[in-house]
Amino acid sequence: MTINVSVEAKPLAFWSAADLAAAIRAGRITSRALLDHYLERVDRFNPALNAIIHLDVEAARARADAADQALARGEIWGPLHGLPITIKESHNVAGWPTTHGNPRWKDNRPSETAVVIARLRDAGAVIFGKTNVPIGLLDWQSYNAIHGTTHNPWRRGYTPGGSSGGSAAAVAAGLVAVELGSDSGGSIRFPAHYTGLFGHRPSIGIVPADGNLAPGTLLASEFAVSGPIARSARDLELILDTITAPSPADAKAWSVTLPPARHRAIGDFRVAAIYSSSVAEVDESYTKVLRAFVEQLRRAGVAVDEDVGPEFDVAEHQGLFIQLLRGTGSKAISDEVYHEAEHAARLRGEEHSFAANVLRATTQSHRAYLKALERRAVIRRRWAEFFERYDVLLAPVTVSAAFPIDEARPREERELSINGHNVDYNDQIYWAGIASLSGLPATVAPIGTTADGLPLGVQIIGPYLEDRTPLAFAAAVEPLYGFRAPPGYE
Repeated sequence: MTINVSVEAKPLAFWSAADLAAAIRAGRITSRALLDHYLERVDRFNPALNAIIHLDVEAARARADAADQALARGEIWGPLHGLPITIKESHNVAGWPTTHGNPRWKDNRPSETAVVIARLRDAGAVIFGKTNVPIGLLDWQSYNAIHGTTHNPWRRGYTPGGSSGGSAAAVAAGLVAVELGSDSGGSIRFPAHYTGLFGHRPSIGIVPADGNLAPGTLLASEFAVSGPIARSARDLELILDTITAPSPADAKAWSVTLPPARHRAIGDFRVAAIYSSSVAEVDESYTKVLRAFVEQLRRAGVAVDEDVGPEFDVAEHQGLFIQLLRGTGSKAISDEVYHEAEHAARLRGEEHSFAANVLRATTQSHRAYLKALERRAVIRRRWAEFFERYDVLLAPVTVSAAFPIDEARPREERELSINGHNVDYNDQIYWAGIASLSGLPATVAPIGTTADGLPLGVQIIGPYLEDRTPLAFAAAVEPLYGFRAPPGYE
C-alpha cells in the first residue's frame, strides 16, 4: 500500500504512536510501508545524528509483513499491532548486541530477551533497532568508544541528553514514533527536556527489570526503571500500560493496577511549583520559561502555589541520592576497581567534591547504607504528606537547556555555564534525584524554547504509584505547547 507522507496536514513521520497503531488496524497504512518509511528517514538523517546504532532490517520486515498478513486474516496482536519502534541499547534482545557503551562488552549478545521487550512484542510492536547510550549509562551526553557520538537534532554539537540520548534524538527527528528508555538519574527526563519531547519515569517497582541487566548481573538497581519517550502524553501512557506488570515470577501471586488519575481537567489539579535550589542553580533563561508556563496555567484556570515543596533539606537530599545511587551501583564494578576506589576515598579524606562523594558512596559500609535508607524513609513520608495537599509538583528537569557536547574532560571535571558563571556539571543530579530518590513517577512535557531556539521542558512529579496523575496533567497541558519538530526534519 502506498502512503501519502503528509496525511492530514502532519507528516507521517510525526504522527503519534497511538494514531499510527490505529491507522494500521484500520487498514489505512501497512506496517511494512510504515517501517520502510522510517528506514528511509534513518538512511537520510541518522548518519549525521548517530541516534540508531543497530538495525535488524531483514527480521523487522519479516515481522511487519507477518503483522499485515495477520491483520488481513482478522487477527490483531495487541494495541501496538504492526507499529515499528526502536529501543535503548541497554535493553536486551536475544542475539542483538547489548554493550552499555562499554568496550569490554562490545561482543556481548545476550541469549535472553528482556521482559519489557517481550511485552512490547506481545503487544504487536515491530522492533527494528537500538539507540545509542553513554558508557555505563552514566552521563547526560550519549557517546562511547564503540558507537560514537549522538547529536541533538535541534543543534549539531549539542547533547541530546543521556543516557537515553539516542532514544530522544530518534523520536525528535521522526525516525520512530516512540522509544523505550530507562532512568535512574534523569536518563529519560533530561533527553526529553533537551529535545522537546514527552518522557515518563515510572514509579519504581511497577516495571520489571528481568532479563534486562548488565552481563553477569541478576540484582536490579535500586533506582533504574524502563519507561517511554514520545511526542505526546497519550503515547507515554500507551507504552506504560504495555510494560507495567509484575515480573513473571511475581505474577504467580501479584498484579499491578495503577489507580486512575486524580483529575483530567486542567483546572481541577492542585499544583505546586518550584524554580530553584540552593544546591542546583537553574539558568535564568530556563526559569523565565518555567514562570511563563505557570502564568499560562493560571490563565487556563489552574491555581498554582509557587515556591512550595515537601519539607526536607535540599543539601541532605542531594548527598543522600548520590550515596544510595552510587552505593547500589557498586555491586557492578570489578574487585580491582572497588579496591582502587577504597584507596582513593581514603586519600580524599573529608573532601566534599562530587568525585570524593562518589568514591565514599561506592565503598560505604553496609551500616552506612542502611542508615541512608532510614533517612530516605523520612523523606518519602514528607512526600506522602505533600501529596495530601497537592496533586503534582512542577519543577525544573535540570539546570539549563541542552549544552555543547564535552568529550575532552571526564564527567567529574566538567562544568556548565549558568547565569554567567561556571558550576559543577554534576549539580544537575539534584533535579533528577528529586523524584528518583523516593521512587516517584515523573513526567516531562515540552513548554517552550530559549531565546536562541533550544527546547525546554517541565518536570511533573506525582505521588508514588499514581503515575496516571502526572501523565494526565501532561496531557492536559499539551495543547498549551506540545511537540514541535526540529528545523530540517519536518
